Amino acid sequence: MLSAEVPLSHLGPSVLLLLQLLLPPTSAFFPNIWSLLAAPGSITHQDLTEEAALNVTLQLFLEQPPPNQPPLRLEDYLGRTLLADDLFAAYFGPGFPSRRFRAALGEVSRANAAQDFLPTSRNDPDLHFDAERLSQGRTRLMGALQETLVAARVLDHTLARQRLGAALHALQDFYSHSNWVELGEQQPHPHLLWPRQELWSLAEVGNPTCSNCEELSCPGNLLGFTLLTSGYFGTHPPKPPGKCSHGGHFDQSSSQPPRGGINKDSTSPGFSPHHMLHLQAAKLALLASIQAFSLLRSRLGDSGFSRMLDITPASSLSFVLDTTGSMGEEINAAKIQARHIMEQRQGSPMEPVHYILVPFHDPEFGPVFTTSDPHSFWQRLNEIHALGGGDEPEMCLSALELALLHTPPLSDIFVFTDASPKDAFLTNRVESLSQERRCRVTFLVTEDPSRVQGRAQREVLSPVRFEPYEAVALASGGEVIFTKDQHIRDVAAIVGESMAALVTLPLEPPVIVPGKPLVFIVDGLLQKVTVRMHGEISSFWIKNPAGIFQSQEEGMGPLGHTHRFGQFWMVTMTDPPQTGTWEIQVTAEGTPRVRVQAQTSLDFLFHFGIPMEDGPHPGLYPLTQPVAGLQIQLLVEVTGLGSRGNPGDSPPHFSHVILRRVPEGTKLGQVPLEPLGPPERGLLTASLPPTLLSTPGPFSLELIGQDGGGQGLHRIAPQPCTVAPVLLELSGPPGFLAPGSKALLTLRITSFSVPQDLDIRISVNPSFAFTSNLSRAHLGLNESAWGCLWLEVPDSAVLDSMVMVTVTALGREVSLLPPTHAFLRLLVLAQTPQDQLSASSGPVVTTTTPVFRSSTLVTQGRARGGKAGRPWWGTVGGVLLLLTLASW
Repeated sequence: MLSAEVPLSHLGPSVLLLLQLLLPPTSAFFPNIWSLLAAPGSITHQDLTEEAALNVTLQLFLEQPPPNQPPLRLEDYLGRTLLADDLFAAYFGPGFPSRRFRAALGEVSRANAAQDFLPTSRNDPDLHFDAERLSQGRTRLMGALQETLVAARVLDHTLARQRLGAALHALQDFYSHSNWVELGEQQPHPHLLWPRQELWSLAEVGNPTCSNCEELSCPGNLLGFTLLTSGYFGTHPPKPPGKCSHGGHFDQSSSQPPRGGINKDSTSPGFSPHHMLHLQAAKLALLASIQAFSLLRSRLGDSGFSRMLDITPASSLSFVLDTTGSMGEEINAAKIQARHIMEQRQGSPMEPVHYILVPFHDPEFGPVFTTSDPHSFWQRLNEIHALGGGDEPEMCLSALELALLHTPPLSDIFVFTDASPKDAFLTNRVESLSQERRCRVTFLVTEDPSRVQGRAQREVLSPVRFEPYEAVALASGGEVIFTKDQHIRDVAAIVGESMAALVTLPLEPPVIVPGKPLVFIVDGLLQKVTVRMHGEISSFWIKNPAGIFQSQEEGMGPLGHTHRFGQFWMVTMTDPPQTGTWEIQVTAEGTPRVRVQAQTSLDFLFHFGIPMEDGPHPGLYPLTQPVAGLQIQLLVEVTGLGSRGNPGDSPPHFSHVILRRVPEGTKLGQVPLEPLGPPERGLLTASLPPTLLSTPGPFSLELIGQDGGGQGLHRIAPQPCTVAPVLLELSGPPGFLAPGSKALLTLRITSFSVPQDLDIRISVNPSFAFTSNLSRAHLGLNESAWGCLWLEVPDSAVLDSMVMVTVTALGREVSLLPPTHAFLRLLVLAQTPQDQLSASSGPVVTTTTPVFRSSTLVTQGRARGGKAGRPWWGTVGGVLLLLTLASW
């Protein structure tokens, strides 16, 4: 149970900061910054969530001084807007990126807002403290916090962030939807987060609470009483006589006496009858959110809390290893690199905080081993030896899928193998999953014709048998590197290089054209520029902006140092590289691969969305990938805006985005970027018309701009994006799964481009029994198909374990259209999860998880009227990985 004895002194410094940070209001309990068009000056669920997280992160930094940096001082941040980039620069040092942390906060914020849009949560009064369901709301709030703790302790941080977002949404709604503020309270409810204490003085069914109000603004409609109440919304449940409504244009209950309402979601009287109390409600909601984050920190410990929110500039170390008899050299290379990384980075900001290992051969793969302890990882890795098997192909993609499910987003995964995949049917699903997780997959393949005696072949091997690896690498932004045994240890050094804060520089043209040089731009914010090439290369040269050449000779040259390991070349440029336009000319047989990477803190995150202007939640309804036939808004979040090429320069800025078809590099279009909100937040937006992305398939995003000195800037998204042919929504129960229960999941598929004839395939791992009433869908233009899935949780289900539900919509006709995948994470807990919360937690967590199979998600939800919330992808009892427009 969540203990009532958690010391409130743990919250002190953050509360002091809060009062300063609220002086100039930021942007509302409404969805996102887009909502300010309808309700200027409001404060969003996203703002509350991210502001609270930044406050507690600053508190953690203040209490745990950095080992090699001056300690942070509270007075330096009073009265300032907290920014993740500033906190990271002050704590870890200049140049350490906050991109992973900001992405984790985005997951929590989007899960928060999704509560207002998902079918299983948007109309549930218990999840929003509506309809005087205050005790029930507190029970659901504590359940979501417990699920957060359980998921974090077993290192499923994606699920932990999703459940945390759901909990924070309910907590923040309490202060906007109840009359706590109207009762004159100046602090958060003292018992809302402490379940051993009862909620006192609750209004009962027979207590009238509101008088009639015929105006938009209703400052005096609450009756003179001291009981705690909340407003009714819509028709479920129906509003009893004399009770308050939520209020606003879209609340049907507010048209029934007593009319009006009491919500404080925004500054607009048309949406919020108690709009005049919006800032007071936001202040208490922020204080309560800080309490919730601090409570989790006290339960998880500083290390566990930091892992949950990715409060680190470091990436994870994730290996997928073929363990068949011919893999001795490759396994040793992986061990050497892992040992080197652990020794080199121990105690530094770049020390990995997650370690993932998945072995495979045939017919087995897994289990996945995850840990936060480098010594446990090394011990497990050192136990792996090349034994048995030895034939081809192997279960590589199954193992990779398992690694993707357990590797944190924005990570690199390295696959060591010398065999083609036996499970090539998983290619599309693994491609989609890698893009949803935004993980880059690099295959190190030691295919050597001289080794055929060491590895038997069960079948005649196709010359294109490695194409599934190429497809996954292309979709994830990774690469396939072919080498030989004698070079694998040297080539494997890219593992350590890739775990740095690298960006890939765009090449023009993106693929090699015989006789035409590849062009890339180096700006003053880049360092440690590296050119990697592999293939049957006979010669190459690199030219800098001053016209200085360097050819393929090994060793130190005029531009940098060249290494060659068989068919793999790596040129490391001398720092600082000259700014301007560089060229590479390659002469080779076949199709060589060229990649230019560099270290920088200036990067970007991005999302897609649809403007929602005619409903209860005006704002941008986000997606993680666009859908054919829809008008799309691109939202860009630039990280590292504090970077300067020279002291005194103005901040860098981006002016437009270029979209290119992948892999050909054909330019689809160029769209201007417009600033959105305060410039220090680095938010930009661009409108993408349906004609620009009319055909399903992959494309790249390139941001073009200038640094403070007027030099050109060019950044590309780490992974391509994919236009999905249909929308696919998969929703689960608004909580955990209990052994012996049956859970209802809902499914909806919509086509906005062309008629579709689809097969629907469903799988559950572990293999729980299920039934479904939707196996095929024929959709016309703008038509939807609905279905239900009943999941039976056996009595023997393992507690504190994850269940993965995967849905695939696949065209029945032979078509170039890619399949659409959806998956949902669900957590198995005991029936009363609050009673199982331990007050202590260890600093290190190690888990071995059985195999799961999954896929990516395209999903959508319908807005819940009259409430605040940000419509981003998130979870209800799981992970919904892509939200899209609800109703047409």
